[in-house]
Amino acid sequence: MQAGKPPRLGPHVDAARAEYIYMTLKQLIAIAWHVKEYEIEGPSWLGEERFDIEGTLPAGASKDDAPAMLKALLEDRFKLEVHPDTEERKVLALVVGKDGPKLKTSPPPAAFDVNAPLKPGEQQMDGPDGPVRILRNPDGSMTINLGDRGVVTNRFDMQAQCLRIESSGVTMAGFAEILTRVLQVGNTGGPLVVDQTGLKGYFEVETEISLADLMGSARAFRGQPPAASGGAATASGAPTPSDPAGGQTVFASVEKLGLKLEDRKAPVTELVVDHADKTPTEN
Repeated sequence: MQAGKPPRLGPHVDAARAEYIYMTLKQLIAIAWHVKEYEIEGPSWLGEERFDIEGTLPAGASKDDAPAMLKALLEDRFKLEVHPDTEERKVLALVVGKDGPKLKTSPPPAAFDVNAPLKPGEQQMDGPDGPVRILRNPDGSMTINLGDRGVVTNRFDMQAQCLRIESSGVTMAGFAEILTRVLQVGNTGGPLVVDQTGLKGYFEVETEISLADLMGSARAFRGQPPAASGGAATASGAPTPSDPAGGQTVFASVEKLGLKLEDRKAPVTELVVDHADKTPTEN
């Protein structure tokens, strides 16, 4: 276990070895405890310091045992202490707009074969909710295949100054998670988007969000004054609707889909880090 920048990054587990390369402690905790990074509450350095963890799985163990082994290692080497907690927090509720949803339905997504050969430029990772395949496309976009949780393609359009998001086979809960990740700019602790639409099934969702609006979000979450076009912050910490050059705000992009983001309060489950050593004990 060491800090470093090896050529292959991220988690990789097979029947013989487990490798977690150039990953933050927050990322490692998410995998070990089967939670998402934004569900982890703790000091900021958890998302800054990076480490390499490499090990051989013992005889009789399978790749499904790797998270529990990683959990034991983090508790031993980092003296990690955590506890689950649920508290009522300000969130952005994803709800149906007054004129109803404007969404195209999609067939249910299909799980991919984790043993199938990777395409050129594709990488497979083991996330907290299961395997993920990430493909960097020639046009600079990134396609994230979540298997039976849907497929999402993100592309930064620098000419239009916006982030374009295209997804298929996603639930409204999945779309809320996409929005949460977009608003979690730079791991700055942005607002949590919670699905309260009541809509069932799978959908195709295409939208675009202004880069100026995203940068305004980052400033608001860091406690910095917003730029002139960045918009003020809502009670949950998200920017209020504005009209930035290039693209549209998160609020406007959602409204075009016949949906709406509203400030509300909701119970949020999180994993609280009570203690963690910055420097792990040696191998």
